[in-house]
Amino acid sequence: MKDPYRSAASRDPRRLIREKGIYGLKNHELLSLILGKSRKEDITELSQRIVEHHRCLAVLDNADLEEIMDVFGLSETNAIKILAVFELGRRFYSRDKWVFIRSPGEAYEYLKNMSFLKKEHLRGLYLDARNKLIRDEIIAIGTLTSSLIHPREVFRPAVEVGAVGIILAHNHPSGDPSPSKEDIEATQNLVKASKIMNIDLLDHIIVGNGGYSSLKEKGIVK
Repeated sequence: MKDPYRSAASRDPRRLIREKGIYGLKNHELLSLILGKSRKEDITELSQRIVEHHRCLAVLDNADLEEIMDVFGLSETNAIKILAVFELGRRFYSRDKWVFIRSPGEAYEYLKNMSFLKKEHLRGLYLDARNKLIRDEIIAIGTLTSSLIHPREVFRPAVEVGAVGIILAHNHPSGDPSPSKEDIEATQNLVKASKIMNIDLLDHIIVGNGGYSSLKEKGIVK
C-alpha cells in the first residue's frame, strides 16, 4: 500500500540515508536497496510485497531459492541476494539476543511460526546447560522419514557447538499436530542415541495450525 502522505521522492531510500541515516528506513526500503532494480515491477513495491509475504515467517528460514523466484518473478541473482541478507540478519540476531527455553510452552512460542510452512521442516534447537539457545538449525526439509531424522544429522550440530540438550521440532502442514507412528518411532530412536551421545533430547515438538504436541508431555521423551 502506497503512503498517500509522502511523495516518491521523499521516500527515496538513498536520499533518506543521506538526510536521516539508515535507521529512518522501513524494512521494505532497506530491501529495495539490496535488490537495486527490477525490470518487471517498481522495486519499492516489490520489496514491500516480499516483506509482507514473509512477515509471519521466521526471518525467511522457510523460503527457498526456487520459491522466491517463482512467487515474485525474480531473477536468480536477486533471489540469492534476498536469502543472503535475511540469513545474515538471522545470524546476527541469534548471536545478540539470548533466548532461554525451559518448557514445551516456551518452545512452542519460539517455534509457532512453523505452522505457516507448506513443507515439513525438521528443526533443532541446541541449548547449553542453562537452557540458553546457542544454535537454531534447519536439519531437513521435505517429507520426514527415518533417513531424514537420522541421529547423525540431529546430533552433529550439538557436538559442533557443545550443546548439552536438544529440542527437536517439526511441523505438520496438514495442521494436525498429533504425532504419527513414524514420529514416535523416530523419536524413540533419537532418545536411545541421546543416551549414547550423552546429549539430552529434551523434547520433540510437533507444530500444527494453532497448537502443538510435546512428546515430552506425552511420555515418549523421558
